[in-house]
Amino acid sequence: MTNDLERTMRMNYLYDFYQSLLTDKQQKYIELYYLEDFQFSEIAEEMNVTRQAVYDNLKRSRDMLEQYEATLGMYKNFNKRLELYAELKNKLGDNISEDVRKIIERLEKLD
Repeated sequence: MTNDLERTMRMNYLYDFYQSLLTDKQQKYIELYYLEDFQFSEIAEEMNVTRQAVYDNLKRSRDMLEQYEATLGMYKNFNKRLELYAELKNKLGDNISEDVRKIIERLEKLD
């Protein structure tokens, strides 16, 4: 169950970062499956295609998102920034000034 949830979360993030690089049709498949939680049969009915076509299109779209991530690394960099923010907060501890805290919050909001 955890792997399915992790995979879905990953696809949602990849979609957030790279959706503009997908075709409208690919975006629709990803949105219906990952964001709206449609089943293959529901997507097939919505898109007027077979369940096999849904599977093929989703696989192709997922593969493209993974390929974009492998090339551009936006999701990996996003996660690294989150880790660094947490590490910075931990190192500063209670000795953080209000100005520094506000800067860190502004940096976090950029993502």
